[in-house]
Amino acid sequence: MKPLLSEDHDGATLQNLGRASLQIIHDIKNQLNGLKLYATYLRKRLEKSEQDSELQETVAKLIGGLDRAANDLNVLVHYGRPLSLNKQQGVDIQKLMRGVSTNWVETASGDGECPLVVDSDAAALIGEFDATALTDAFKAISVGAWKTCTRDNPEALKVSLKRDVVKATPVALIEWGPVNFTNGDPFRSFNGSEAIRMSLAAKIIEAHGGSAEHENRLLRVHLPLTDS
Repeated sequence: MKPLLSEDHDGATLQNLGRASLQIIHDIKNQLNGLKLYATYLRKRLEKSEQDSELQETVAKLIGGLDRAANDLNVLVHYGRPLSLNKQQGVDIQKLMRGVSTNWVETASGDGECPLVVDSDAAALIGEFDATALTDAFKAISVGAWKTCTRDNPEALKVSLKRDVVKATPVALIEWGPVNFTNGDPFRSFNGSEAIRMSLAAKIIEAHGGSAEHENRLLRVHLPLTDS
């Protein structure tokens, strides 16, 4: 039997594996970009020559698949790297979520219809946040939650925003529901590309001093506020 590795040796091995994995992901992305370039060229040739519409549709699906694969690899790269946040004072969480609810359909995909309803308190939810990173996190959570409701039933997905207090500290409480994740905690399952996006969203929220959890058909996020 081989001897167990020391913690230092094991940690160094994992770090080396992580760096190697990121490099491999970059190489695969470059190959996908090359394939997409050729496929795009082929599509243009088919359009000019008015070739079979089914063939054009097949090439379009190929390009779409390459785009999705490249986007999934981007998520892996972002998750594997340390977060670098550009926090600014006076960021309004309600405004960020309203922007997500306005544009979320462009990102979401799936079968069926599931309306997104945002219910927000009148009280302000102001804090020191990276608006871009937090918007991406809210978008990933909203899309992930929406996909579960379209698979089960057309029940509206409700996003609730309100003020709360945790250990005498004012926080924003954001909840998505009802949801139905069958593979455990979506913020920590890593079960597929969507789960990795959700895990990255949780990582962004935690980097802001907040928390993300899944409980009783709800996705719940707490974020610290700077206004009293």
